Amino acid sequence: MEQRKLGSTGPNVSALGLGCMGMSEVYGPADRGEAIATVHAALDAGITLLDTGDFYAMGHNEMLLREALANAPREKLQLSVKYGALRGPAGEFAGMDTRPGATKNFLAYSLQRLGTDYIDVYRPARLDPNIPIEEAIGGIADLVKAGYVRHIGLSEVGSDTIRRAHAVHPIADLQIEYSLIERGIERDILKTCRELGIAITAYGVLARGLISGHWSKDSGKAGRDYRLMTPRFQGANLDANLALAEQLRAIAGEIGATPAQVAIAWVAAQGKEIVPLVGARTRNRLTEALGATKVTLTQAHLATLAKAFPPDVAAGTRYAAEQMAHLDSEKPASA
Repeated sequence: MEQRKLGSTGPNVSALGLGCMGMSEVYGPADRGEAIATVHAALDAGITLLDTGDFYAMGHNEMLLREALANAPREKLQLSVKYGALRGPAGEFAGMDTRPGATKNFLAYSLQRLGTDYIDVYRPARLDPNIPIEEAIGGIADLVKAGYVRHIGLSEVGSDTIRRAHAVHPIADLQIEYSLIERGIERDILKTCRELGIAITAYGVLARGLISGHWSKDSGKAGRDYRLMTPRFQGANLDANLALAEQLRAIAGEIGATPAQVAIAWVAAQGKEIVPLVGARTRNRLTEALGATKVTLTQAHLATLAKAFPPDVAAGTRYAAEQMAHLDSEKPASA
């Protein structure tokens, strides 16, 4: 598989990464055996970048990865871990904590659950409103010096925060949502990252399955799927967005690929510094996603997609209003 570099200071990683959150929670029931088999299939296909969070099902996802990676050569893998999100016993989110002391504690637990001596890319899951980003990044930088972390990343923060963080310690990559129907980073964040030599690890490349070609109005109702509580998956918004998915299906048919493959290939085609994360939970979905690496989008294809999916084309916001209000990445850059 093609390799891409995570920024000017980060590691070389596979051109596609595997997002592991859905193997533990949020998208309805997951099959442990199938999840582990999917991780193995990803490794066999050349995927080396695996993304998780210490709060994904309260550590379950990290322990699942430890089991799946038991016989994998650690030096050939890159583990990306988000931390800082606080949760209650019922699963509810209870804020952020990126104080350096708390960061050291979170890391210690992640190292144990993952069964490793170091994390390749460690990042706050969101901006902590109570801790200056300089202090948070400084805390991770101390862990880099101690050898427990190799590189520092960010997640869902805006240009001003990116610059402040990068001034403390080189930032390898920014993890942020980016897809055909979610192009907010094109306003200023993508330009800022390119200027500073920071890569993008793009999640939500299929808009959480909405434009995958597999979602319907009845999807997700059989299990506890948080997507049903988000604006883009509700009412008239869902109808409008599924119409967009049908447009993509038609274009993909002309290209000779599936909608999911075209959507992933489009994100990858936006720059060599962008690494799409695919949230496959099964081997079938992974196999389809891997097919995106064989899709070549011509300038004509890209022009057709640009016309069909202009910025802000999606109906509804990507998170509920309360979550949107806490996204630093939604704040405009200062002049």
